[in-house]
This record gives sequence, C-alpha cells and structure tokens, in this order.
Amino acid sequence: MNRNLTIAARLSEVLLDGTWIANTNFKMQLQDLNCLQATQKLGSLNTIAMLTFHINYYLKGLLRAFETGKLEISDQYSFDMPQINSANDWDELRAEFLHHAAQFVWKVEQLEDDVFDQPFIDEKYGTWLRNIEGVIEHCYYHLGQISLIKKLIVGT
Repeated sequence: MNRNLTIAARLSEVLLDGTWIANTNFKMQLQDLNCLQATQKLGSLNTIAMLTFHINYYLKGLLRAFETGKLEISDQYSFDMPQINSANDWDELRAEFLHHAAQFVWKVEQLEDDVFDQPFIDEKYGTWLRNIEGVIEHCYYHLGQISLIKKLIVGT
C-alpha cells in the first residue's frame, strides 16, 4: 500500500470512521452530543466544543497551507473559539469540523509518495510525514480527552 493511502486511512480512523485504536473516533463521539453537553464546563477542563474547535483550527489551517504553501496558523489562536450561543452554533461547528476532517483525509490521500519525505512548508517544521503523523497523534490525544469528558457528562 502507498504511504498516502496508509496515512489517510489512519487519519480517517481517528477522525471519521475507525474503532481499531481507541474503539471510537471524533465523529462517533460528537454525533449525539447536544449543545449543552458540548459546552458544559467541568472544572478546569476544556469543553468538548472547545476541543472540537481546537482540532478544526489545525485541520482548516493545514488545508489552507496545502493550497497556498504558507503556514498561517499559530498555537496561540488555536483555542480562540467564538461563543457558542445556540444549538445551531454547535451544529455548525460540528459540521465544519467533519467537513475539514474529510477534506484533510482526502488531501492526504492525493499526495504523491515522495512528498512525505520533503520539508513541510519550511525545513524548521520537519517533513510532511512528521507533520501529518503529528496531526494523528494530536487528534488521538484530544479524542481521549473528549471521550472522558463525555463520560463524565452523559455517563456512558
């Protein structure tokens, strides 16, 4: 199997449709949450909505970087989520996240094999492979948080 297909499958596993590693994925965790649950604050923990925004911020920014060759996202803004005031706001964030997740998987699937060993945007960021694997690891980290927070909120 080509690296692009292997890596895209790993991304899809954590974001959209897999259960092998964590027995869940983002889509599965988010699909049945209502706005109150997604925005419920538990102590100092981030809300599920905030974690969804955070991962979406990176997916959206990296998709833009794939197109422009410029990385214009910054960690300092990755939690700057607009206020969620309604069920519609939560539905829009969730839909945008799922759209960007599917687009990101598709873009990685389209990459040529030799791209993975090339510098990502700037040599200081390492290779495309390192960065995309970093996205996978980052997603699993926050998926674990979302899963635990959801259990605390809904009790399942």
